[in-house]
Amino acid sequence: MNVADENRLKLMGAPGSPYTRKMLALLRYRRIPYAILWGGHQNPPPGLPQPKVKLLPTFYFSDANGEVEAVVDSTPITRRLEREYAGRCVIPETPALSFLNELIEDYADEWLTKAMFHYRWYFEADRDNAGPLLVYWSLPTLAAPDAQKMADMFSKRQTERLYVVGSNDVTASTIESSYLRFIDLLDKLLQRAGYVLGARPSSADFAIFGQLTQLAIVEPTSAALTRARSARVRAWLDRMEDLSGVEPANGDWFTYEQATESLKPLLTEIGRVYLPFLKANAAAVVAGKPDFETEIDGQVWKQPTFPYQAKCLQYLRDAASALPDGVRTEVRQVLSGTGCEELLN
Repeated sequence: MNVADENRLKLMGAPGSPYTRKMLALLRYRRIPYAILWGGHQNPPPGLPQPKVKLLPTFYFSDANGEVEAVVDSTPITRRLEREYAGRCVIPETPALSFLNELIEDYADEWLTKAMFHYRWYFEADRDNAGPLLVYWSLPTLAAPDAQKMADMFSKRQTERLYVVGSNDVTASTIESSYLRFIDLLDKLLQRAGYVLGARPSSADFAIFGQLTQLAIVEPTSAALTRARSARVRAWLDRMEDLSGVEPANGDWFTYEQATESLKPLLTEIGRVYLPFLKANAAAVVAGKPDFETEIDGQVWKQPTFPYQAKCLQYLRDAASALPDGVRTEVRQVLSGTGCEELLN
């Protein structure tokens, strides 16, 4: 192995993982040399450690002693990369915009992924499409009959797990309506400046991109809906794939006034669907309940509790509490009337 290979950051992931796609695009934009190992934890790469929680992507970081550590979770990994690699940052420098970026990124990672899972496994045509792809992404030389058997088994298992993310016959309309509203909102943001937080990409952009690589490209039902709704959004995904040639400037981020005007509709959507979910889930976790029922957008929502997403809510609240008083006032004004302002309470 030559020096160039040794200096590349290794990660394992899969094309059907929205978080893998999020991080690959981010690495390309930030010009961080990397080597992607296509695969999964059922057949991990030899000679590399296993993470405590087996998620994709898995990054392999070396410490000061040369020991390799397996690390998962795209949000803290993104912050680690900000600390360890200089230039072309994806976190806005201003505290107010940085907090809004955190909130939108979390919405993409944790709410939009419900739509991704729903559209992938809820409709028969999408199940028939996804099953073989997931097999061949990992095992490209597998014989077709064996691949189909594996695809059928995997599709059955995933369909039976739809309830875990809250996808069922009652909640389907809530998930689907929210997704279509989001595409409309994203279209308007892209028309204004090219990205969600201005004229340069943020970690929120890459989180959205990751989910849409599946929703707007892989899954037939949602891909057709997305293309019919916004050619701009569909085209944006092809550009986001590789932004290594973009030369960002600090002045490309939204000003406070621009953020207040531009982000209000998206923040209102987040307050409409994601915050009610976060609060109900967190309350159920605290109460030790295995599942919970609440109302989202006027419809019943029921699903098992999700401890990680309770941590997401606490993370957002901690980030809000850490804001200086003047910045907190600015953020409160941006969030006023969106349903998200209670994060500051």
